[in-house]
Amino acid sequence: MTPLKFFVITDTHFFKNSLGARGAGYDDFMRYEQKCFAETEAINNAVFSYLEKADAADIVLIAGDLSFNGEKQSHLAFIELLKSLKNSGKRVFVITAAHDFNDKPFAFDESGRLSPEGTAREELFNMYYDFGFSEAIAVDEKHLSYVAQLGEGVRLLALNNDLHNPRAYDEEQLEWIKCQARAAREDGQTMIAMNHYPLLPGQPLFSLVGDAVQRNYDEVTTMLADEGVHLSFTGHMHNQSINEKITPAGNRFYDVCTGAVIACPAYMRLVSVTDRNTVEINSIPIPAFEWETSGRSCEKYLSDLFDSMILNILSDMKNDPGRMLSKFHAGDKKKLFPLLKFVGKRVDSMSVGSFCRMLCVKCDPTIKKLPLKDYITEMVRGVFVGNQTYNEGTARGDALIAVLRRLNPILKKIKVRDVCGNQADLFMLIKESAGNYGLDDYTATLKLTRE
Repeated sequence: MTPLKFFVITDTHFFKNSLGARGAGYDDFMRYEQKCFAETEAINNAVFSYLEKADAADIVLIAGDLSFNGEKQSHLAFIELLKSLKNSGKRVFVITAAHDFNDKPFAFDESGRLSPEGTAREELFNMYYDFGFSEAIAVDEKHLSYVAQLGEGVRLLALNNDLHNPRAYDEEQLEWIKCQARAAREDGQTMIAMNHYPLLPGQPLFSLVGDAVQRNYDEVTTMLADEGVHLSFTGHMHNQSINEKITPAGNRFYDVCTGAVIACPAYMRLVSVTDRNTVEINSIPIPAFEWETSGRSCEKYLSDLFDSMILNILSDMKNDPGRMLSKFHAGDKKKLFPLLKFVGKRVDSMSVGSFCRMLCVKCDPTIKKLPLKDYITEMVRGVFVGNQTYNEGTARGDALIAVLRRLNPILKKIKVRDVCGNQADLFMLIKESAGNYGLDDYTATLKLTRE
């Protein structure tokens, strides 16, 4: 095979700003948002301008959630960016996802909530035909999936799984996937996949969240790896991670999840397939974009947006627990309000040192005065940014692990199962989500098969 390079971006969430992204309703909506809204047009313009000029690769993969929430005008404007990218000499391969069709999208202006024209799922095949489907050697139109030849010896399995909720491949699509994987193997091709939803949990805690990972991910990834598909590029969770599993038959599978370009962490991937067994992953921060950032770098601007989301959630624990519960679709559980207010007040007022003293655990002097809410915010941001720093052997990591050990008798009594139905070990899930004990999430050399 001939070595091949390509870019990967995901979760562009393009919103045509003229539809409306301002006013009191907009500000209220953004209190709990990790991703940008008004800024997405400017961010995408900067990203696509970069890709048009980039000579490191002439192929671009875009892994779903192309529009903010299915607005027809957002799609039409985004397609113009894709056309410009293609006219610059790039080959462009996209998949769509759940944010790309909606009969009731929304926008905001000073008058309140607006209702721009939406997009039906049935429209997406024709709308995005020129960006993947037109080059396909096999198409599953019902599931908006296709296979394309990226280069000599390298084949792309572009998968969409938004036809059902929860997100899952139905039996018909599974058979199509197996057929395409076997055909690639028989043709001597290295097949890589692109799927919007992570095929392995981006972080261990995400295995508990039904919308955070492909349903039946263990079964699905075992099937893919055993059929010869050892690598998938994903998005959806707006986190940066690289994860690996070994199937019972001894085959490897990697999930490379890339952060959204319109949210912290905002990165692109440059991928090099150097031979049939070796893939090199490198990460590139998105370029600066034209927006009023009050003197902050674009990276700091996006990081601050993420932090404000976490701080607003913590604030609402004590001030508006009903709103906080609605954020997590927990319903109107008023019995929880007193507990949430109590916890929220303590989090707001305590330092890491005072919290550790309350639980009778040791805390390194360097972080004793750190506000507890800042410690939590930094830790949560790290879960999404990747290469998490709250590892065992660090001041922040040791404090967390000491607290978890103190609370472990309680954690063991909490019966929680992951999306595959397996009993969860909350101690290990939290520990290994706050600290990175696996592959580097930004730069890695992946060996597709075990030598």
